[in-house]
Amino acid sequence: MSIDSLLAELDEKAIAQRIGIPHDEARMRYPLHSNTAGSFDEFSWIIGDYYNTHFTAVISHGGKLPTPEAASRAKELLEKEYRRRNGDIVMAYNDAHDGTNGGMRVVLDTIAEGLKAESLERYIRDAFDRYVSPNSWEQKVEIIRQFIARCGVNLGSSIRPDQPERYAQNYQELIRSYVTALQQTSRIFRRL
Repeated sequence: MSIDSLLAELDEKAIAQRIGIPHDEARMRYPLHSNTAGSFDEFSWIIGDYYNTHFTAVISHGGKLPTPEAASRAKELLEKEYRRRNGDIVMAYNDAHDGTNGGMRVVLDTIAEGLKAESLERYIRDAFDRYVSPNSWEQKVEIIRQFIARCGVNLGSSIRPDQPERYAQNYQELIRSYVTALQQTSRIFRRL
């Protein structure tokens, strides 16, 4: 297994082609008729419909979620993002209702970015699973060591470059750190 093969899968252009562009196109295709929502029920319906449209186009490729499930997942994504801004789903609704902070358009952008980030994390985890042999501890440690050495500037300060063994068994922390770094620095995550 070669670190170069893994890094080719994680190249910004490869990620843009496989993840970024399809998600951005799904967001652009959704028709938004108003930048505000008149009630919480309308807000829930719009975010659920949008989530299902995006999910069906990019993630499930045709499989649709029940409407309440789609709305619930959209609310979870919004809650997670707004929590990072010291807010919650009520703040997201208020933005959509009042048209503040970009209104409904930004609420849907936030859902799109959340779906994109989840897809990116799954994509990176899959790449690691394909290029890091699960049955060879030495090989896992070595490829993780090389990954940290090559991508260390793109990883958070919590990643310890001197401890590849720490991430070889379970590389979720490493993947999350890499995804976060991509979200902050990559053109893949620039606003539409």
